[in-house]
Amino acid sequence: MLFIVESALALTLADQATLGRIASLGFQSDEPNVVLPRILGELITHFNASAGTISLLNPDTGRLEIETQIGLPPDYREVALRMGQGVTGWAAFHARAQLVTDVSRDLRYVRIRPTTATEMAVPMEDNGQVIGVICIDHDTVDRFTHSDLALLVRFTAEATAVLQRLWQIGHLKAKARQLETLITTGKSLVSKLEPQALFDSLTRDARQVVAARACALYLYNPDSITLRCASLTSVVATPLPPGDIPLDSCAFAAVVHTRRAVSFANIRTPDYFDLVDLPGDPALISVLATPLLYEGEVLGVLAVFTERLHRFDNDEKRLLAALASLGAVALQNSRLYTRVFQSEDSLRKNERLTTLGLLAAEIAHEIRNPLTVLKLLHGGLGVDFPPDDPRRTDMRVIGEKLDQLEAIVTRVLNFAKAPNSLHTRCPLQDIIEDTLVLLRLKLAQSKIDLRFEPPARPLVVEGQQGQLQQVLLNLIINSMQAMPDGGTITLTLDAQLRESGPVAVVELSDTGTGIPDNIRDRIFDSFLSGRPGGTGLGLAIAKRVLNSHYGDLTLVTSSPAGTTMRLTLPLA
Repeated sequence: MLFIVESALALTLADQATLGRIASLGFQSDEPNVVLPRILGELITHFNASAGTISLLNPDTGRLEIETQIGLPPDYREVALRMGQGVTGWAAFHARAQLVTDVSRDLRYVRIRPTTATEMAVPMEDNGQVIGVICIDHDTVDRFTHSDLALLVRFTAEATAVLQRLWQIGHLKAKARQLETLITTGKSLVSKLEPQALFDSLTRDARQVVAARACALYLYNPDSITLRCASLTSVVATPLPPGDIPLDSCAFAAVVHTRRAVSFANIRTPDYFDLVDLPGDPALISVLATPLLYEGEVLGVLAVFTERLHRFDNDEKRLLAALASLGAVALQNSRLYTRVFQSEDSLRKNERLTTLGLLAAEIAHEIRNPLTVLKLLHGGLGVDFPPDDPRRTDMRVIGEKLDQLEAIVTRVLNFAKAPNSLHTRCPLQDIIEDTLVLLRLKLAQSKIDLRFEPPARPLVVEGQQGQLQQVLLNLIINSMQAMPDGGTITLTLDAQLRESGPVAVVELSDTGTGIPDNIRDRIFDSFLSGRPGGTGLGLAIAKRVLNSHYGDLTLVTSSPAGTTMRLTLPLA
């Protein structure tokens, strides 16, 4: 048994040829499982050996596992040697090449092949770190010499360099795939607005990228200090952990508290049996969990589970952290969209209430004129029936009911009229911009480009901002409905001097289909609509609102190329 330290070695032509062939194998394929058997074949041939193995160190188990072999019996059992176990383990543990001229006299030898008599074992080292061992066996005692061992050291160094290159290529390919997956996942997550679809997409993509058995997403509730499993994706059907789980009963409490990734090597040990946040799949062993952080706030925890004992490296931790970051942004985006849609729903309800109020005023206004005529005619009849004539009572009741009806109409009109206390001074461009914020999603969904350039100086008007905003909403929505396939809306705001004084002028132009000729002169009449399903009240109410603000709404032009409306309000 000899320990050899590599020294200067004169290579024969045959040695150089073998060394060259080993080096060239790294350029014939990018797959280690293809190249390693060929390297071992070159070594077996060069040393005229009986058998050989290349064992690699498994970083998860810390054992040497046979990656490829030549000459072992077909029924051999795979042996995973501990560091220091057997001649192979000893060479790896001490990082020194070793020649055993007669294995029957070495107590450390673990017999796998019955006929082996001599063995050489050389560690594969990368920057001082042992990554594997190459063993060459012969069936004859004293078959290998010290020179053979020194030559195997040289060959092993070249084989290690080839393997490292293949691993680097594989690592780069994996990185490229991961980057591509991250980009695809990012696009997919951003497009998900429905929360459950977002959760399921995130766990599905994370499981595939990390090549895990399962992936779970837990949402954190800071008010109740609980975690809830929102989604679980696994290769087998696995029920979700139930309901809201108190944080102090969760394995992932440390992730929330520290806001850092945490890994558990083996959750099958008794220490984890009482933690109810873990999935019920008994095949899950190792776990990596990372927080979903948005502006320092923990939104949840993303966890991946493997079905074997696994030590997660820094690349896997960074990859899962990137996925969690994408998920956090997408989750926040989904929540914001939900709030926007809730605001839009509230806006629609307010719009209906406002329309109802203005509709009541419009009806009351239309009723008041004929009612006034009825009262005048009734009062001018001058009919005086005898006291005992029932018609005298009828005439009195008719007069009272006409007065009551007039009082109701007056109350409706006074109620619909905005109190002076609600009138405020406000830059008209602020009202326009606030209205555009409310409509930005509808405009985007309708593929409509809205252009508005605010004036250089603010144009201040006095009025009820809610009613003025309702007018703008009606006008813009009308334009959108005239462009079902998308188009352009242009808003301009300017000041003009008229006989009545300075006024703010808003012109709204669209590229829609225009107003039909047969109703163009009557578009501001109540209950007139050129659109199926329309009430015919929008423009009538808008004009009445502006008139109540001492302004006006007019049609400038309309054609198949588009429509332009003009809105005027006196400057404050």
